[in-house]
Amino acid sequence: MLMKMKIIAILGASLLLLAGCGRQTTDISEVQSFQDQLLEQLIGAKPGDVILIPEGIHKIDRSLSLNVDGVTIRGMGMDKSILSFTDQVAGAEGLLVTANDFTIEDLAIEDTIGDGLKVTEGDNIILRRVRVEWTNGPDTENGAYGLYPVQTTNVLVEGCVAIGASDAGIYVGQSKNVIMRNNRAEKNVAGIEIENTINADVYQNIATGNTGGILVFNMPHLKQAGYGTRVFNNEVYENNHPNFAHKGTPVSSVPAGSGIVVNSNDGVEIFNNRVADNNTANIIISSLFSTGYSDEAWDENFDPYPEAIFIYDNEFQGGGRKPGLPDLEALRLIMFGMDGRFPDILWDGFYDEAKMKDGVMPDDLRLCVMNGEAEMINVDLPNGAANPALVAAEHRCTLKKLPAVTLSQLP
Repeated sequence: MLMKMKIIAILGASLLLLAGCGRQTTDISEVQSFQDQLLEQLIGAKPGDVILIPEGIHKIDRSLSLNVDGVTIRGMGMDKSILSFTDQVAGAEGLLVTANDFTIEDLAIEDTIGDGLKVTEGDNIILRRVRVEWTNGPDTENGAYGLYPVQTTNVLVEGCVAIGASDAGIYVGQSKNVIMRNNRAEKNVAGIEIENTINADVYQNIATGNTGGILVFNMPHLKQAGYGTRVFNNEVYENNHPNFAHKGTPVSSVPAGSGIVVNSNDGVEIFNNRVADNNTANIIISSLFSTGYSDEAWDENFDPYPEAIFIYDNEFQGGGRKPGLPDLEALRLIMFGMDGRFPDILWDGFYDEAKMKDGVMPDDLRLCVMNGEAEMINVDLPNGAANPALVAAEHRCTLKKLPAVTLSQLP
């Protein structure tokens, strides 16, 4: 028999709105009352509880945490119920959740010192209509991640917004069975990132104004390697913001002007997206070797090569006219002239010779492009870009399509 859900209303003068007002900031005498009540509700929560965050701007000066299964945190809307961490003095995140069967929806988290919302080691996670934003705009000192589920299973991220993260706005890492849909990522280093994750569907999202729009990465020294990601029906355009990540982090190597990037990941489908006006290239396929990160992070058990990549039926427009790395800009000028542009798909050219049979890559590991007249350039980085070439014709092939991701035990 299902447990009857207990509704917890966080009361007090700090929760009232004056008639006719929009966003309402509580005054300083009320802040501690609201924060204390919220902390008490999180600490004392029981499975089935719904914690309501009312309309208003609520000042929080330290990290919040939840470690009880089956709790929902619900606001009145991502532009109405706002947890503001502008004056945060303690803690590494805004909200840290270590729990199963967790839902958070219809609220905003602003200006945290570190990550906005981190959910770790949980099953059946729903992040819905949550906005995480650094209101000062892109800045290296902003928190690294906006929405940050990691080591989770059965994850739904939908209708969310992330702005200003110094690493990734909407990120899912080391997870299994993920759907990311109908989100907007803007003015982050990486707009949307799927890292070391098994089975992810990323669709109907908007990524614009980031350094890189949508990233599908594998990184070494992590518990699992990712594969099986579908990126489809997204709008990925004008991701040309200068990279403002901390030096030495993996995303610090992403050149401004990157649309969709696959790095060292396998079994990736990219289809039915509109990808436009990304100044380096609309799609980039690369290995760990071309990131500038491989020497420090080398792991002999890690496969650094992207394999079984299938690109088809995307709509491309513009892009490739102002690469975000000097070496790539020099190559563009040499190959295509002052007014020329890189092709829509840029491949660094690294592949695993040990896996080749009779001099060719096995069919199920190939990089396949079936995208009309779209061209692909092999930059030939293994040889120092000595012999770059247009190679789409050599990669006209198909791969077995991946199944849709289904999430069990989620409403």
